[in-house]
Amino acid sequence: MSDSTFHALGVSPVVTDALAARGIHAPFKIQQHVLPDALAGLDVLAKSPTGSGKTLAFAIPLVQRLAPGGPTPSALVLVPTRELASQVAEEMGDIACASGLTVTAVYGGVPIPKQAAAAKSADILVATPGRLEDLCQRRMISIEGVSILVLDEADRMLDMGFQPQVDRIVRRLRAERQTMFFSATLDGEVGRLAVAYTTHACRHELRDASQTIDEVDHRFVPVTHETKLTTLIDLLRLEDGLSLVFVRTKHGADRLATKLKRAGIDAASMHGDLMQKARERALDQFESGKVRTLVATDVAARGLDLERISTVVNYDPPEDGKAYVHRVGRTGRAGRSGTGVTLVLAEQQADVSRIAARLDLAEEFRDQGMKIAPPRLVYKSRRGPRSRW
Repeated sequence: MSDSTFHALGVSPVVTDALAARGIHAPFKIQQHVLPDALAGLDVLAKSPTGSGKTLAFAIPLVQRLAPGGPTPSALVLVPTRELASQVAEEMGDIACASGLTVTAVYGGVPIPKQAAAAKSADILVATPGRLEDLCQRRMISIEGVSILVLDEADRMLDMGFQPQVDRIVRRLRAERQTMFFSATLDGEVGRLAVAYTTHACRHELRDASQTIDEVDHRFVPVTHETKLTTLIDLLRLEDGLSLVFVRTKHGADRLATKLKRAGIDAASMHGDLMQKARERALDQFESGKVRTLVATDVAARGLDLERISTVVNYDPPEDGKAYVHRVGRTGRAGRSGTGVTLVLAEQQADVSRIAARLDLAEEFRDQGMKIAPPRLVYKSRRGPRSRW
């Protein structure tokens, strides 16, 4: 696409100026694809990898197509997690304010009455499905006036089991509306859902998710049980920016954060058992740089989009390639560079090597003297295909 300015894509001077005040002068690829159709009021299906700049791809049309004084809310953005709800609302806050519109995020873990009052008067509502359905069932908010619906990270909403709630929410909306559907994949059940929610949608597909980590420097480091922690500590001491460390379990996140603090590393943990205020406090400390290392589980880290994350460390390796992309995609976002480090125990080398091979990272894996394991053998039996290690 040749359009390289927001003005050329049809973005208003008010919004363009608000973006320029944030240092955003040129659209990313997803924005170049989506904005002309979205600004025209058409339904949109967008296959958009993490860190591609998709939030502004739907935020700009929202604030430009809505007018102050309309129904409240007039636009609804559904997201899978509390953290993403807060971040999306913050991302569109300045351009909404410049357009005379208000944005509110609602999600679980905080008192309902205050959220309900803010949501009732907001032009744009960013919500998790569970909390929004709760508010609607209590008749504390009406979404009948919503004319624009956005489903952000729709594939994750399905993965997290939110489809029944999303279905019920969509049934509450008017049939005549604009719908924008953003997902890392448009295949299978996600694709069927996208078709069901939209009408004659314009489809835009960016490069595969596995390619979104091209800007990241990938490192696979062999460790033993005895050297694993000291290797992490040495790595974190060399980092200037923010480091996000992934672990497998909630208890593991707390234990590792405690060990890092004892070693003089400013660290905080974030996982699903923390109260919302504790999660927000940890995230605020991390984003401000007061704490430069955040230890998190996969679920807790969903939706994190912080510009200053320079390094992602897989202290516990991911289960598969999709999880690897999700984790390492927290750095190297929207054209920025970053480093992804995976610590690999001897008993984990075969599994991690297969992930590396599937993501075209075999050379990086071999650079550390480790071997790529052969692919799993699949053979047929009378009971159907079976996998064999």
